[in-house]
Amino acid sequence: MGSLGVALLKKTNRFFKPKPHPFNLQNDGVQTYAQWQFDKGENTLDFYKKHTPAEEMFRDKIVLDIGCGAGGKTIYYGTLGVKAIYGLDVLGKYRQEAQALAEAKGLGEKFHFVEGDAAETLFADNTFDTILVNDAMEHVKAPGKVLEEAYRILKPGGCLYVNFPPYDHPYGAHLSDAIYIPWVHRFFRESTLIMAYRELVRDLPDGEERLAFRVGKDEKGRECISYINKMTVKWFKRLISESDFKTVYFEVVHFSSILSKLPVARHFLVRMVVAVL
Repeated sequence: MGSLGVALLKKTNRFFKPKPHPFNLQNDGVQTYAQWQFDKGENTLDFYKKHTPAEEMFRDKIVLDIGCGAGGKTIYYGTLGVKAIYGLDVLGKYRQEAQALAEAKGLGEKFHFVEGDAAETLFADNTFDTILVNDAMEHVKAPGKVLEEAYRILKPGGCLYVNFPPYDHPYGAHLSDAIYIPWVHRFFRESTLIMAYRELVRDLPDGEERLAFRVGKDEKGRECISYINKMTVKWFKRLISESDFKTVYFEVVHFSSILSKLPVARHFLVRMVVAVL
């Protein structure tokens, strides 16, 4: 399909309205990535409220937020009465931005940014009362090992809170900062997505950084969207069943309760997978 597919994708993309994205908002000087995350912090907790009130998750707790990015949501959680809160991310470049926001919110002493791999941390056994993996399980390279590590560093009686949009989500390719077509990863080959994305972000001030962040090589040396692991509901359920965790709450949240009853449509209309383990 090659260049023809890229041209078709880019032409089709013009018919879809851009979605607000933190990378673009920061480029436009509207809002920093950390502040955007902070403002969305409350929303990330909405999925758990049916099972656990926020106070139970955070009040006087030692908390770890896996995949914290610029730390904005982590710092929001810190405002909810934590004893201490740690944000873990593989990208150390966010440390300064995260720490600056923590200081601005009066959490400089409680917030700690840690650069590292969630599958192999340096934390001691039984360190945390609460661990969150919000919109990150679909990104980690070894999700099974992340669950194992979370179990090791979680205190007895503690809980792991997970939510993520599965791969069949309308924007499951995680390229919506430049490609606005829903389910684009189901209509075009991955190689076409990469070529189109490269052209669409080429002239952006952080275009090269975005490419390095999202595109890598697979085990055969071929270009791939390395930013995601293509996590599905079925795969995640299997990972849980193979782990030492006990599931205390699990929900698959759909965009439409009516269409979700249709056998085929329900897989493509999942808004979020939510679990408390």
